[in-house]
Amino acid sequence: MAVTLTEAAARHIDRYIARRGKGIGLRLGVKTSGCSGLAYKLEFADTQDDADMVFESHGVRIFIDPKSLAYIDGTELDFVREGLNEGFKFNNPNVRNECGCGESFSI
Repeated sequence: MAVTLTEAAARHIDRYIARRGKGIGLRLGVKTSGCSGLAYKLEFADTQDDADMVFESHGVRIFIDPKSLAYIDGTELDFVREGLNEGFKFNNPNVRNECGCGESFSI
């Protein structure tokens, strides 16, 4: 079981943690939402919960609750710039369908 970051994603997260002046990593999870059923949830982690699964990639720690891990195991999180747009891209091998807007997915 693992969740990884590309170097670009790790650099982006490191920069934002430094700007915030606090944080121990990134918290990644899923929530029920959207037209396809599930949506990714990203936030900075300031503490580690007892139940968290912790992965480290390119020096950045990723905290995931056990329920979310079943949906995102094997995912690589990338940070991409396409023209004027930039953002995180989830390369999740478990996804079977995505909605047209790309905000939600199903397994």
